[in-house]
Amino acid sequence: MKLTIGVTGHRDLVEHETPGLRNQVRAFFSYLADEFPGLDLQLLSPLAEGSDQLVAEIAVELGIPLVVPLPMSREDYEQDFDTPEGLQNFNKLMEKAEVIRLPLLAEITSTPGGVPGADREMQYMQLGVFISNHCQVLLALWDGKPGTEPGGTADVVNYHLTAVMPGYSISEESPNLLADNENDLTYHIVVSRNRNGGEPADGLKPLDEFWLSAHFERREEQRMPAEFRSMLMSLQGFNADYQKYQEVIQLESQGLLTDAPSIEAPGGAAEVDRLFGLTDWLAVHFQMRFNQGMLVTHALAVVMGLVFLVYTEYGGPRFLLFVFLFLFLFGMVFHFIGSRHQWHRKYLDYRALAEGLRVQLYWNLAGVVDTRSAVFAYDNFLQKQDVDLGWIRHVMRSASLRRDRWREPEPAWVDWVSAQWVGRQQTKTGQLAYYRRKGELKVANYRRTTRLANLSLWVGILIAFALAIATDRLTVNQQHLLLVAMGVLPLMAGVRDTYSHKKAERELIKQYRFMGRVFANARRLLDSTTDLAFKRRVLKAVGSAALEEHAEWILMHRERPLEHSGF
Repeated sequence: MKLTIGVTGHRDLVEHETPGLRNQVRAFFSYLADEFPGLDLQLLSPLAEGSDQLVAEIAVELGIPLVVPLPMSREDYEQDFDTPEGLQNFNKLMEKAEVIRLPLLAEITSTPGGVPGADREMQYMQLGVFISNHCQVLLALWDGKPGTEPGGTADVVNYHLTAVMPGYSISEESPNLLADNENDLTYHIVVSRNRNGGEPADGLKPLDEFWLSAHFERREEQRMPAEFRSMLMSLQGFNADYQKYQEVIQLESQGLLTDAPSIEAPGGAAEVDRLFGLTDWLAVHFQMRFNQGMLVTHALAVVMGLVFLVYTEYGGPRFLLFVFLFLFLFGMVFHFIGSRHQWHRKYLDYRALAEGLRVQLYWNLAGVVDTRSAVFAYDNFLQKQDVDLGWIRHVMRSASLRRDRWREPEPAWVDWVSAQWVGRQQTKTGQLAYYRRKGELKVANYRRTTRLANLSLWVGILIAFALAIATDRLTVNQQHLLLVAMGVLPLMAGVRDTYSHKKAERELIKQYRFMGRVFANARRLLDSTTDLAFKRRVLKAVGSAALEEHAEWILMHRERPLEHSGF
């Protein structure tokens, strides 16, 4: 994963401000590199004259990779350069850049060899939306004034902060307009413009620097706001975990395209599949650690309870106190290790990310995602949840950066995705069989918990009855043994019930049954039609339901952290 900086800025910079501006941009890149050493930087810039090229030149000097989204063909784009020097610099920088061509939103019907005016404006609005939606930080070299040019710097900054760009209809239909936006972090360097009235907005001075977000007013400080820094630290932690287990992951991880047919996959699908494979491996790894921690801590709670009962009932021996203290300290150390390494959080976060990537890949393969859209396609996943989870959406944004936006995938992918993703109950494949199987497993586990609770209740009643009617015929040791048994069984039942609660088994039974019905209904609808468009609608509905359920799943489990259970 990389930390992507998008850039937007004015073309007509004032010459005497550029030396200071270069120093500030260089310091900004250095700050990000020092603050997040585990994240490689990359710059997303369309290389227009002025600000875009200035920032790109510094990025190249610092060895930062350059990704250039072009809003139209290179020949058409070059018509917008005002000076030969600007065009020459553009061509020089393009030699060192990776290029992403954005699709045309309207057919060129006039001005042969060029894009008509209104369509050109729409392309620039699409470009601004694309940059905003695929960066973690937007660097804005801006005078702070409202814009008059559609898709200009002011519009891009406004979109980054509010998710609205007037005139660009897709963004105005955002379903989460009022939700918190984890992708609105902007670093504003104030610039003047080389034109009449080109001074910055009232209250601003050239080369002022601010952090901007919809969450707070301008912050004139060098350090990134804490909430965004925490989010990017989680992204860095994800990278660190991958680097730590990289060799094992490369040997053991499996993507979703392992059994893919010999059909050309859409551009960018391989990268999403690679990310899914490594994320799924990490999720399984930390799930195993978390489950081991749960078993150890709950087992220790039972043993500690048994030791305590034996000590109290038999009046010693004294060494049992040391055994009790040793078990307590061992449990505390184990709990500290699990908390320090964040097994629980990482398991939940990586599982949620893996499931999000699963939907992302299958939607891309099946052509559910509009290939011509620059808008982030998975806008409903986790946006209404804890802002701490925003890093997951950032990974998905980065994964969609190189998605093929020109060609629809082959129709044959729809049936393959239906078979692999939805599957069939009879063949025990896909998510349909998975949710049925997991639901049955959770039901069996919950029944064992209930049976143990009932057993402890009735055995306790029987022991109490035996003690009541046969006390005179029992030796002291026999009475103590029955009392210990009477205490141990409820203890075991209570710990097992706590374990079940921590794993949310009762809630998961409902969730698995619900998702099983969702996939069963999807299977029925897919089997009832040959209409390709309708099949894609079904797969889109399946993905939306899966994303919503996984958002609820991660929040439910985050409320049940690994605790020391009795220590």
